[in-house]
Amino acid sequence: MRKPVAVIIVMLLLLPVSLNAQKGIDVSRFQDSINWKRVAKNSNIEFVYVKATEGASISDPMYKYNIKKAKDAGLLVGSYHVYSSRTTAYQQFANFKKTLGKTKQDLVPVLDIEALHCNKLYMKRVDKLLELMEKEYGAKPMIYTSEKLYKTHFDTKKYKKYHFFIANYKREPSMAYTLWQYTQRGKLKGIAGFVDFSKFSRKYSVDSIKIKKKGAEMKQNADSAAASRKGASATPAANSAKE
Repeated sequence: MRKPVAVIIVMLLLLPVSLNAQKGIDVSRFQDSINWKRVAKNSNIEFVYVKATEGASISDPMYKYNIKKAKDAGLLVGSYHVYSSRTTAYQQFANFKKTLGKTKQDLVPVLDIEALHCNKLYMKRVDKLLELMEKEYGAKPMIYTSEKLYKTHFDTKKYKKYHFFIANYKREPSMAYTLWQYTQRGKLKGIAGFVDFSKFSRKYSVDSIKIKKKGAEMKQNADSAAASRKGASATPAANSAKE
């Protein structure tokens, strides 16, 4: 039976309006070998976050393959690090930076904080890791976590400027968020098993989490200037040694 146009309009207005249609996925070695060309053919998938590291020594064995092939297929890419309570922020950041190497990132890095890896969450260590990542990549990292950990550790004014990537497989997160990981059992052509699906709240889009070129260029220029100063200061000493 056909419904009157007015009824259809009312029904549409009653639908949830908080979600943005843009979607993305996150992957790791658990997805095995992904056919990124097939994944990229899905117009609903605009970006991918790839697991790079965990703790101070673990590097995902599929990282290099996934980040390169996803980028080559035309998807926007970003990388994530799984936090560990067992090692320092400096050790974890060194592992992350080394694994990423010179790979160009489109999206802000993600710090993945899960209860499974955090018997105790040392917030000073978390803050230092966030600081190191921001300084290196020219943008505040996005924080991936559960609603419970968010409410326990991050629901303060101190973290208001961060994007939050919230996992909840039963309902939409109750707090303000940028990305919502709404399922672990997504199916996608090009990926043999299940994959995590995420979508933006209405307030945000993929542009909200892109690394701004200006910030990256400023950091690169600062690094070049520092290297030049170091070289200049070393020259007189070298000449003195020769003399």
